[in-house]
This record gives sequence, structure tokens and C-alpha cells, in this order.
Amino acid sequence: MSWLKDKWQALKERLNFSGVGKVAAIVVLVLAVLLSFLGMYWSSEPDQFDVVASAKEQAAERGYLNNSKKLVVGYTTASTLHTLVSTLLDKPGGFISNDLMPPGLFMDNMPAWEFGVLVQSRDLARAFRKEFSRSQSQSTEDVNLKIAEPQFNFDTRSWALPSSESEYRRGNKELLEYLDRLAGQGNDKANFYARADNLSDWLSDVSTRLGSLSQRLSASVANVRENTDLAGDSSARQSNDSGTYQYVKTPWSKVDDVFYEARGASWALIHILRAIEVDFVFTLQDKNALVSLRQIIRELEATQTSIWSPIILNGSGFGVLANHSLVMASYISRANTAIIDLRRLLEQG
Repeated sequence: MSWLKDKWQALKERLNFSGVGKVAAIVVLVLAVLLSFLGMYWSSEPDQFDVVASAKEQAAERGYLNNSKKLVVGYTTASTLHTLVSTLLDKPGGFISNDLMPPGLFMDNMPAWEFGVLVQSRDLARAFRKEFSRSQSQSTEDVNLKIAEPQFNFDTRSWALPSSESEYRRGNKELLEYLDRLAGQGNDKANFYARADNLSDWLSDVSTRLGSLSQRLSASVANVRENTDLAGDSSARQSNDSGTYQYVKTPWSKVDDVFYEARGASWALIHILRAIEVDFVFTLQDKNALVSLRQIIRELEATQTSIWSPIILNGSGFGVLANHSLVMASYISRANTAIIDLRRLLEQG
């Protein structure tokens, strides 16, 4: 055993644990603990906010809330989009997806949550540019929205020249100018058209997003699916033959990312749909669809329940351990089904 003691003594001398090495080890340990706590703080999801109160506060700050305390049609939805993007940029830790330094560099759940919120913000910005701000297909697009919408589609990973944050802030600046014009400031006034066809078109995009999220969440458990890509059309063709069935399974390292992306998308949709309820209230009442919208919001609110497990569990469907992804998929699928029914009401009445 003498040779082992000699080796240990040589190693201690090389590391110089009696001096600088011991101090360096303590510094590294302290930094690791501090970064861990900072990462936990940055991982906390923002609280939900009152879309009407937030819109009125913003209108009051801009100085154009009229005496009746009523907002013009469309202001609540546009203001909600502005607040969603601002929340991404100004929450604890700021926008983390493009961080190159710890702890943001080692975080993946919060960037996935950010991406879920960002996708819904992008879809809503596109709806504003294509539908909500235009009276018909031949009308010109809004001068501010045609700049804002591409800014929100900028790469989430860019950290400089330009950074993602600077592009998103520019988009929010253009959106704020649209809000000013919507409220009637200046000669070049903007418009918002709360029509059933406009709402149905946007809901179609929402339904597609939720359907994709539901499938990805369900793929946390390996299963075989029949290939229904060409179902319903005997003459349909596709570029590549994918066989009669498909084997799907989300890699274990991506299960939590998909979960938090879905959670972020649901968080954003809750606020957007609450704003839609305000601005499209007469359209929804006319179609007797107001209760349907509220049921969608209720289903999505269930996705925001506190997570008591320190990790996202990925047990088998009926196994001993829970599967958080399947629970999330259940709520999102039910919300998506309700959206399909709502679109049918809007189109058929």
C-alpha cells in the first residue's frame, strides 16, 4: 500500500491543495451554487396577467383612454400581443434562448417555454397583418404591421449583430405605433376588423399548432401509427412514400423540451383568447359561440397547474410512474377539439 500513499501524496502536491488549489476549489463550488440558484430563479414562469387591465393601463400611459373608459375594438388584442413579447424580453433573466454564458447556456426548459410563447405571438402578428387589419383581400396592408410581423420571426439564437432581443423590440415598437393609430392618434388611422371569417382563419392556425403539439407530446410513449397522410382523397399523391404505418417516439432528452414548449404556447393562448373574447364579443354572441370560447380557455388553464415533480416524468401510459406529457396532451387535444367546434360555429352559425 506504500506505493498508493506515494501516488496520493504526489497528487496532493501537484494540485497544491494546501494553498491556491483549495481556494480555487472553494471559488468554483460557490460559483456553481450561485449559478444553480440563479438558474432556478430564471426558470420561474411569469404569472398570468389581466389583459383588459393591462390594455387600459397602456392606453392611459399613452394618453388616449376616453372618458367612458372604453377601448376601441382590437386594442385589447393588439396590446396583449405587445405585452406577451415584452414579457419574453423583460422577465427574470430576460430572453434566454440566445444566451452564451451560464446559467442561460445550460438551461433548456425556459428556452422551450419562450419558443412556445413566441410561436403563438408570431401567428397572431401574421393574423394582424393578413386579416385583422384588412377589410378585404384587395386592401393594402398596414404600414406598421408589415414591419412588425417579420421582426418577430427573427432567429431566436442570434446574440449579436443584430441580437434577437433588438429585433423583437423593434417589432414591438412598430406594434405600439399601430396601437397609437388604432386609438385615433394622428391623421393616418389604423383599423381592426372583428369579423367571423377573420377569427376563423386565425383559429385554423391555432388548431394546426395545437394538433402538432398534441402529437409530439403523445410521442413521449413509443407507439405505431397508421399513415393517414392521404386519407379521404383516393387521387391524392405525395412526394415520398412513408409506408403504411409510422413508428414515433420522442427522444428522452427532448421530452421536457416539448412539454415546456406546449406549456408556453398554452400560456400565451390563454391571454390571446381572453383578449379575443373582448374584441370579438358581438361576433361570438351573434354565433352563440361565447361559451365555446370560454371552454377553450378553461381547458388551457388546466395546463398551467403547478408542477410538483422536480423533473418531467415519462412513465409508460399505464405504468407506475406518471407521464406528464400525456396529461398535457390530453388538455391540449380537448382544447383543439373545442377550437374545431368553434370554427364550425363561426362558419355556419
